Amino acid sequence: MTDDLTRQRREAAMRELTEQRDNYRKKEGISKGRRGLLIVNTGKGKGKTTAALGLMLRAHGRGLKVKMFQFLKHDTAKFGEHRTLDMLEIPYQGLGDGWTWRSKDLENSAEMAAHGWALAREAIEGGEYDLIVLDEFTYPLKYGWVAWPDVEAVLKARDSRMHVVITGRDAIPELVALADTVSEIQPVKHAYEQGIGGQQGIEY
Repeated sequence: MTDDLTRQRREAAMRELTEQRDNYRKKEGISKGRRGLLIVNTGKGKGKTTAALGLMLRAHGRGLKVKMFQFLKHDTAKFGEHRTLDMLEIPYQGLGDGWTWRSKDLENSAEMAAHGWALAREAIEGGEYDLIVLDEFTYPLKYGWVAWPDVEAVLKARDSRMHVVITGRDAIPELVALADTVSEIQPVKHAYEQGIGGQQGIEY
């Protein structure tokens, strides 16, 4: 049984889809072959790291060599994604001391971020990986814990086929300008606002 609202939506959608199909033209000048992309997932909404993990799985499934560096999570974290990455034998490193707003020593947090960038930089310059995720890396850039000119130089000089994905809120304008693809995830509703705590397998 179809209600009136559903029928109206269907009719409107069919008109729109038919028009899109009839007017579709493949864009000219699209390059072919592999080219390394700089992808940024930013915004205040949920799903930035989740989207990056999805890209890792897709790349892994295509035989690409991938690695994740996490700039907030500590090296002993064993959330759901870590358990899956372990099973798939996909490498990752926790480089932080937890959430910055809980840090008891922000100077130490800054030093850990700088050390983490040194490790990530080595991996990028080494060229061993096809896709590298710098999870929550927008924060060290925003806080000035890692110098943008250094990061920019490394990203520009990387292997032309290497993909780099950077996640986190408040991506600095220079990063947005350099990136090939930027997605800004904004919240509409969140269960936490309704008094529902983080769910195992969803938030961690």
